[in-house]
Amino acid sequence: MSVKTMRSVILVWLFMLAPGVSQAWWHEDWAFRKEITVDTAPAAGDVAGPVSEAQVLVRLHTGNFGFFADLMPKGEDLRFVDGDDKTPLKFHIERFDPVNQMALIWVKLPMVQGGAAKQTIWMYYGNAEAVAAEDAGGGYDAPQALVLNFGNPQALGQDSTAYGNNATIGTAVIGEGPIGAAATLDGTGGMTIPAGRGLLATPETGFTLSTWLKIDAEQTEALLFDWSGVEGTLDVHVVGATPRVRYTDATGVVQEVSASAPVALAQWHHVALVGNNQGLTLYIDGAPAGALPAVTPTLNGPIQIGGQIGGQTSGQIATTADATHGLIGQLDEFGVAATARSADWVRFAARGQMAESALLVYGEDGQQESGGDSYFSTILRNVTLDGWVVIVILVIMAAISWVVMMSKGMTINRIRKDNGAFLAQFSKLGMAHVDRLDSDAVGSNDRDSSPLLTALSGDHGHFESSNIYRVYHAGVQEMHHRTPKTVGAQAAELNLTPQAVNAIKATMDGALVRELQKLNGQMVMLTIAISGGPFLGLLGTVVGVMITFAAIAASGDVNVNAIAPGIAAALVATVAGLAVAIPALFGYNYLGSRIKEITADMHVFVDEFVAKIAEQHS
Repeated sequence: MSVKTMRSVILVWLFMLAPGVSQAWWHEDWAFRKEITVDTAPAAGDVAGPVSEAQVLVRLHTGNFGFFADLMPKGEDLRFVDGDDKTPLKFHIERFDPVNQMALIWVKLPMVQGGAAKQTIWMYYGNAEAVAAEDAGGGYDAPQALVLNFGNPQALGQDSTAYGNNATIGTAVIGEGPIGAAATLDGTGGMTIPAGRGLLATPETGFTLSTWLKIDAEQTEALLFDWSGVEGTLDVHVVGATPRVRYTDATGVVQEVSASAPVALAQWHHVALVGNNQGLTLYIDGAPAGALPAVTPTLNGPIQIGGQIGGQTSGQIATTADATHGLIGQLDEFGVAATARSADWVRFAARGQMAESALLVYGEDGQQESGGDSYFSTILRNVTLDGWVVIVILVIMAAISWVVMMSKGMTINRIRKDNGAFLAQFSKLGMAHVDRLDSDAVGSNDRDSSPLLTALSGDHGHFESSNIYRVYHAGVQEMHHRTPKTVGAQAAELNLTPQAVNAIKATMDGALVRELQKLNGQMVMLTIAISGGPFLGLLGTVVGVMITFAAIAASGDVNVNAIAPGIAAALVATVAGLAVAIPALFGYNYLGSRIKEITADMHVFVDEFVAKIAEQHS
């Protein structure tokens, strides 16, 4: 049975037993679903007001989702459904890596209430016949005219929206960002976005520019982006480590404002600039950081990102090409929308996209047949492949130990039963012989052979499991070798020297040792299960925890809801190891005590038997 088949059998069994709350099921062709809660409460996402048509980033990794083996190779069977379990949500996949068990998926939410309100969406998967249904263009609202997520190395400047406002790339290269790939800029070429459809900012509609920014060192007038129009030019640049907004109108008048505080170096920050008929507002990590109240520009020209442009200083038109230098750093998720996003919308984007986001709470996975969810099923289904390898090994060890315990138990019971029957008959035989020794007939020519030699001879099938009988038989055979041949009609008398008695005892001791070896045979399998089971389980747990933290480090999602499922699943290996060791320990101790009793009976019998033959035949 394969690991996947075994896991499926266990899951079905647990789902049948585990209680759950009955929920509607979006489509019967999908076997599994995962609950995802959008939590905007102050202690989580911290988004106060409603947000409409916003995208939320779903990060999947082994810490919160352990079932990449149940998905199709490119995630074609993924579907997202609203909380009513009826309305499909548009989504698109930015990264899907089943080998490293990571996925980054953008899901468009029609409405998020904000505040303490929580809402649930469902992620469905597990349909081998499904075809891809992601819709990158439909995943954004109409005003979103540009999104560069840099996820395609062959098309670094490809626009993810339906507008197709692709960028011309200069010297930017692919790096690793907070959301998959990022563009690494060296201060020279940057990127240029030609004027295109939807790239229009007016005082009436407003605009929103946003990006993720990371700089490792302070900058000298480093350009973040520049957007021109018929009435002037707007740019955001970095001075030292402080973003600064600057607007230069057609007459050369410059207005600028710096962020209230510099950004931390070597860390990712969400930077957004929102313009409307009230002016410009700069946001850093979702919080307002500066404003130009009187600026309401109209912008419709090309956009320069991260490169060098003709610079300017406060109050005059720039005349040199190097007054504003290119950015040396990284950018990710550069977007332009032809509408002024609300402060809650910007905060929702910043809080939901950040690596350590607490906006999304990843709940349990459910299976259609169960009609509900189970903690046990969630734990089992979060176990990674390496964990299942360890568990399968432990299952094999458990099966072997149980077979040994049951077979050894039945063998010991048969031995004790036949030993008792043999000793009962031997005791009767011994008493009859003592009577003969005390009678006057001792030494007469018509006396029978020694009962110790003739007793229990012939068919001994009813003592086939008695190891005492086999030791006795070895002693009798040794005595037979020393019995004189019959002379005439009279039986020869057996006389044993002390050396002969010692030889008989040595033979019986040898038979006893061999019987003990048989009794203790395969008991080593129980000691292996007792000592090796917990260590194998610990190995599986440690590897599972390592993989969980590695996936979290790679995806950037470090909240407790991401860690808990992976850690719980990793601990299953330790539980499996203990489940192997504990029954084996009890069985080993019980069987060991029974074997000791049989061993003592054998030693006592050998001593009594040798004493009797020494008494009768010496």
